[in-house]
Amino acid sequence: MAKTKHIFECQACGYQTSKWMGKCPNCGAWEQIVELTKSQIEVLNEIKSDSPRQKAESITQVKEENIKRYSSGSKELDLVLGGGIVPGSLVLIGGSPGVGKSTLLLKIAGNLAKEGKKVLYVSGEESKSQLKLRANRIEVEHPDIYLLTEIELENIIKEANEGGYEAIVIDSVQTIYSSKLSAAPGSVSQVREITFELMRYAKENTVAVFVIGHITKEGSIAGPRILEHMVDTVLYFEGDSSKELRLLRGFKNRFGSTSEVGIFEMSSKGLVSANNISKKFFSRENQAAGSAITVALEGSRPIILEVQALVSESNFPNPKRSATGFELNRLNMLLALLEKKLGLPFNGYDVFVNISGGIKIGETACDLAVVAAIISSFRNRPLSKDTVFLGEITLIGSVRDIFNLDIRLKEARMQNFTKAIVPRKPMEDFKGLKCYEVKEVSKLIDWM
Repeated sequence: MAKTKHIFECQACGYQTSKWMGKCPNCGAWEQIVELTKSQIEVLNEIKSDSPRQKAESITQVKEENIKRYSSGSKELDLVLGGGIVPGSLVLIGGSPGVGKSTLLLKIAGNLAKEGKKVLYVSGEESKSQLKLRANRIEVEHPDIYLLTEIELENIIKEANEGGYEAIVIDSVQTIYSSKLSAAPGSVSQVREITFELMRYAKENTVAVFVIGHITKEGSIAGPRILEHMVDTVLYFEGDSSKELRLLRGFKNRFGSTSEVGIFEMSSKGLVSANNISKKFFSRENQAAGSAITVALEGSRPIILEVQALVSESNFPNPKRSATGFELNRLNMLLALLEKKLGLPFNGYDVFVNISGGIKIGETACDLAVVAAIISSFRNRPLSKDTVFLGEITLIGSVRDIFNLDIRLKEARMQNFTKAIVPRKPMEDFKGLKCYEVKEVSKLIDWM
């Protein structure tokens, strides 16, 4: 008698083992390992043995394919995707509830329909009437948009084969299930099977498929990590649903760069590409102490930001350090440097730093602006609203050169700034913008 094979699988990451464990050794999740049924094991083996054997081929013999893209009708989404939608690609979009995932994709479906493309919108969460109401609100109702409220994968694939669609939207992958498996929707087995079938359909029929994924409280896509590995592109929405601005970042893209970011604005007509975003992240109205202007790069896009700092006396032996949109460890490093080099007694003060507009700075080019804002708040002296601060500060107190300085200064000049504190003189002459060279942090105090 053959011995029965037991397979246990983690519902958080998809890790498989031959015995049950309380804690997953791969992702560290507790009580997430469950035993697969016989039918689930058979389907898993079927997926593994489904692909025909391929022969190895020399890289010099492989013919390079030209990727043909078409526009989504949204400049921001095209920018994040690397230039447009690639036929046959599988795109995963995640984000918190209410951030605008469904609204954006319904808007994109309307844009594609206006270009003569047939689009299938599959929803497992909303009825057709709810989708029609939203389509009327954002003005994308078009006869080439077809709505399907279905959660069984086999019926969705059947409708896609019969309809001859050029783009498909799945909202959302956690609500879809396959009748081949007995597991619940959203489980590892279901998500793996659904993603595999959608990927195979997209590649075989050269149809672009957009999949919406829910996120957990930690901010990652709900379900197994294998979902992000199987798709071609992973996009995340950032931003508070109570604010009008949304950021769309690429975390994986097989057809382009992941350094670009799309900026959208929530309006009565849904998510639209933000116009004149340069003036949405800073203000010149009130000239107050603790505010400094800098220019950050999001991909290839320069964005002018306002760095705000608040320094107040602390009544506790351990003063508070808080940073929103800026790395806290780097803030502590800059404060230690100011204490060492300039003798400022920050060990008795609470320091709070905030980057306006909800932007997160991941580069060191804005160090000089953070230091200027902190000193301005500490001494209660407002800085000029016509000045931008650019430069990286090292541990020895020097101000180091930054990448793409000329691009940042060009954007500052376009927004009518007249002064710039920089680590070196720029290569190009920006008329109307005076650049002051600062090599050390102590020289910044002299200028202020």
